[in-house]
Amino acid sequence: MVSRNLFDFLRFRQFYQFQTISASSLYGTNRAQYCQSKQGYVKAWDASPLPSKWIRSYCTSAKFLHCRQVRLFSAVSGKGSGNEQQQNAPTPQLLSKLFPQTAVEGTENEQQQEKHRKEEEAEKESSWKRMKFGFVFFGFSVSAFCVYTVWVFGAPDRDAEGNIIVDEFMELPTFQQYFRRMWKSMTYYQKMIQEPSREKLLPDPLKYPYVQPPYTLVLEMKDVLVHPDWTYQTGWRFKKRPGVDKFLETLAANYEIVVFTADQGMTVFPILDALDPRGYIMYRLVRDATHFVDGHHVKNLDNLNRDLSKVIVVDWDPNSTKLHPENTLNIPRWTGNDDDAGLFDLMAMLVTIATSEVEDVRDVMTYYKSFENPLVKFRENQRLLAEQMAEREHEEKQRNLPAVQRWRPSFLGGGR
Repeated sequence: MVSRNLFDFLRFRQFYQFQTISASSLYGTNRAQYCQSKQGYVKAWDASPLPSKWIRSYCTSAKFLHCRQVRLFSAVSGKGSGNEQQQNAPTPQLLSKLFPQTAVEGTENEQQQEKHRKEEEAEKESSWKRMKFGFVFFGFSVSAFCVYTVWVFGAPDRDAEGNIIVDEFMELPTFQQYFRRMWKSMTYYQKMIQEPSREKLLPDPLKYPYVQPPYTLVLEMKDVLVHPDWTYQTGWRFKKRPGVDKFLETLAANYEIVVFTADQGMTVFPILDALDPRGYIMYRLVRDATHFVDGHHVKNLDNLNRDLSKVIVVDWDPNSTKLHPENTLNIPRWTGNDDDAGLFDLMAMLVTIATSEVEDVRDVMTYYKSFENPLVKFRENQRLLAEQMAEREHEEKQRNLPAVQRWRPSFLGGGR
């Protein structure tokens, strides 16, 4: 029966050039003829030349396809009008009546969505409450910390017996007194962190009859004398640079050797004890003797208590000596290679300065500062100087020879 109705339905569509006829238009009330079926009455067109059997077949087929959400589109236009699409759209009530299982599934989905939405709202509300509690707790903690800081650092100082020490803030109102004292304390601690722990980093030069070396040599420890190395098996170790023993022993005669580094004292002192058992290094300065400027620990030679015309700083980091670049000899950083000979070249250069009795070492440092590697330039200068001295010595010897020996004619007509 269904196949026969579908066949009639297709013949009906071929007759009307594949124009869409919706089931709702057949159910309209503005026409005169009605066709009765098992589902109700379907209205047909007034001037329809089709047989009533075809109309009934179309109505039955349209009803059958409409209940299964089948939309018919025109072969000419490719789509139906907006009103027809709205009329062809099945309502949930109709689907629930025709397919009860669909209505149950739709209800369950709606319930799950509603439950999920309520859970999300409850979670958002709980998160907002926790956030508000966190803000309140944070604000209360900051306020309590500020009050405690003002109370502790702004309180007046007391002597050993507990009596208040009169200071310059006693005549101000109470709140201003505490605030001014707190600000003074904060400035003191900031100054203690950023500036050296003392004004004079070295004691006064030795007086006669004690011997004070004419020059002061300030050395960086890390990557100049030793190189730090770390492995999973051994942890941190410090490798001694080749020639460091000869370097310290040779320069100790003409230089006051000072190790000045930005590392902590608990790290530096044990290393120097093992590196210099004979005590060639006279003084050791660590991080508390540096200035903290722009994120770098800077060595300020003004606090060194020495004549800067006789001070030479050897370092590989320009930032650590940027306050006194004219006293600095920047050498390449030692990376731990065993074939290094940098300390021997540096030793020769410093010995030359000391034996030449240079009045102001800053002139020499300024000259070598213009080269990328001053030790290589010094070797080149030493080679040229040796050649010049050899040539002068040869000329001097030739000048001291008698004239007969200086001119020896040969039998072949040659000169000297």
